Amino acid sequence: MSLAIKDDEVDIVIGALRSDLTTFMNEWRPMFSRFHVIIVKDPDLKEELKIPEGFNLDVYGKPDIDQVVGSSTSILFSGYSCRYFGYLVSRKKYIISVDDDCLPARDPKGFLVDAVAQHISNLTNPATPFFFNTLYDPYAEGADFVRGYPFSLRGGVKCALSCGLWLNLADHDAPTQALKARQRNSRYVDAVMTVPARSLIPISGINIAFEREAVGPALVPALRLAGEGKCRWETMEDIWSGLCVKIVCDHLGLGVKTGLPYIWRTDRGDPIASLKKEWEGVKLMEEVIPFFQSVRLPREA
Repeated sequence: MSLAIKDDEVDIVIGALRSDLTTFMNEWRPMFSRFHVIIVKDPDLKEELKIPEGFNLDVYGKPDIDQVVGSSTSILFSGYSCRYFGYLVSRKKYIISVDDDCLPARDPKGFLVDAVAQHISNLTNPATPFFFNTLYDPYAEGADFVRGYPFSLRGGVKCALSCGLWLNLADHDAPTQALKARQRNSRYVDAVMTVPARSLIPISGINIAFEREAVGPALVPALRLAGEGKCRWETMEDIWSGLCVKIVCDHLGLGVKTGLPYIWRTDRGDPIASLKKEWEGVKLMEEVIPFFQSVRLPREA
């Protein structure tokens, strides 16, 4: 059931919260150069973007956001939420998105990780949400289904969302990052697994890919904290939309994968100063998770 994804079916979407993207784009050039790139400038960013030549890209800013969604709604697309505008204007079947403070990682052997290729592999190979395989991804090279896995389920289902991970600065919340300020993630686990159906997952928008035609409408900036900042641990928009998209995938019988690919996340921000900004979101999650756990969509939806 493996699919084939063509280069012209993919958009790379980048939300630009910093003006100088020279290093970022040059580091990603080997992975991005084959694809169309959409860069969405944070509406609050005043400086002009610095982008190196040699890419097939379109750049959108506040005037474009105001024109499409209206000036009264454009606040929802500020900060990291600006990337959702890229999801909105894309017409490609698949979208891959990484934050602008992330660089390509290297595996334990020192080889550069092609995160784009791994995301595409995750999306093209089936997912197995209805029965857990203890050897993780049974479609990976050198792996297979284990004894006792029902043959009737080995065909899997379409994977609609691929959630990559992070080396160096892991995606902790502000309280955890403040408590473990010096902790860095150096564990590279060479595995991909399907998240079981009816299990929720904190989906991070830092490093993801998805089939836009299948779940794109669920990935919108629907939650904005009152004191939301410009650091990942000061936001919850991706966690909220991730809960929504997981509910949709479960309802439609689609798969969600997590694991490879890794990216290298650079240090940024002050978690101590961010505590007050994100604390509202931390408390909110405790209240809304029971709601998401109880959601059941009607069959005709």
